[in-house]
Amino acid sequence: MGKGQELWKKAKKIIPGGSQLLSKRSEMFLPEQWPSYYSKAKGCQIWDLDGRKYTDMCIMGIGACILGYADDDVNRAVKQRIDRGSMATLNCPEEVELAELLLSMNKWAGAVRFARTGGESMAVAIRIARAHSKKDKVAFCGYHGWQDWYLATNLKVKDGLKGHLLSGLEPNGVPRALGGTALPFHYNKIEELEAHVEKNRDIGAISMEVMRSQPPKGGFLNKVRKIADEIGAVLIFDEITSAFRMTEGGLYKKFGVEPDIVVFGKAISNGYPMGAIVGREEVMGAAQETFISSTYWTEGIGPAAALATIRKIREKNTPAHIVKIGNMIGDVWKKIAKERELKMHVDDGFPPIMHFGFDYKNARAADTLFTQEMLKRGYLASGGVYVSYAHKKEDVEKYAEKADEALAIVAKAEREGKVEKLLKGPVAQTGFQRLT
Repeated sequence: MGKGQELWKKAKKIIPGGSQLLSKRSEMFLPEQWPSYYSKAKGCQIWDLDGRKYTDMCIMGIGACILGYADDDVNRAVKQRIDRGSMATLNCPEEVELAELLLSMNKWAGAVRFARTGGESMAVAIRIARAHSKKDKVAFCGYHGWQDWYLATNLKVKDGLKGHLLSGLEPNGVPRALGGTALPFHYNKIEELEAHVEKNRDIGAISMEVMRSQPPKGGFLNKVRKIADEIGAVLIFDEITSAFRMTEGGLYKKFGVEPDIVVFGKAISNGYPMGAIVGREEVMGAAQETFISSTYWTEGIGPAAALATIRKIREKNTPAHIVKIGNMIGDVWKKIAKERELKMHVDDGFPPIMHFGFDYKNARAADTLFTQEMLKRGYLASGGVYVSYAHKKEDVEKYAEKADEALAIVAKAEREGKVEKLLKGPVAQTGFQRLT
């Protein structure tokens, strides 16, 4: 057991849940073996507290570091802002420059508000939408964060969020009065949204991810847009995960459907805290009719990082590179699966965020064994990869060699019924669970 696992054991005793983000729990990857903490990160490499070096073919800072860890150009802009002062009584000019840049990329929009995390940016968007429409209920599709408005779904329907990325989310602490205010519908199932509209005439916002792993079918996004117009609801596209990976700015551009509000986060600032709510002028005006204000939304590091990140994305055409690398990774998995006769599927509908899954009854144990074997070989790896600009062709080629070795072990263990026996710790968790 290394220093990282020792520190993780301590953290779980004094930090409820162990960390601030569910997706960074060791138990989600490799219980009792995951290095848990880093001492340094650069490009797509991470060093743990024991000085061991890993290549990150995993979640890359939960998708925040689109250019790679500690990008020199972004860091240079941040350091300059720090040296000039990141916080003062007056406002930083970068936020005006960033607002102008975002509006130039989203011609239909007329105003911008900023926050510093994706979840709170979505909360701001929902508040503005409700203030503008003067209606309380929100119909939504996909994952949108931890706030009361979203978690209220599970007050009405037990585990109603299960089909929207995370299962087992308890709504404890969410006011019971919010039950029935958040109405979920599944992607590409327009009939579910239509059913909500039929029963609820007070839907003031429709919030959804443009796509996650599957593209829209049968004019799905156009139909959602039409319904929003018909009922006077504000259409919000949550692009916290999808933006800047396949296009400059929002993925919605690829499908030709414009929202009333689009929310950016994660990749917008390459790992520095930043979130942006970009919307139509008449909708965003409602922000002045309700109270939305926070001290650290005015610091200068986030905007400076975002400006540098977006400029580099444009200069280097990073979306083209990221899509190319993502497709290469998918091809690696498909080739190995065929050659090793593995029962696994590859979700390649959104190349910047690739996933594969095992089609076995003990799929989670197989996932854990793959992660365990890849860690031995110097890789942080699971069934998903957030591709960054720092991932190069040679990184994929080296990964392919080691992934073949690890998946060969998984294939053999499945044939012999020995997957669990080869694990050196518990099976990785899924969804939300209380840590003890």
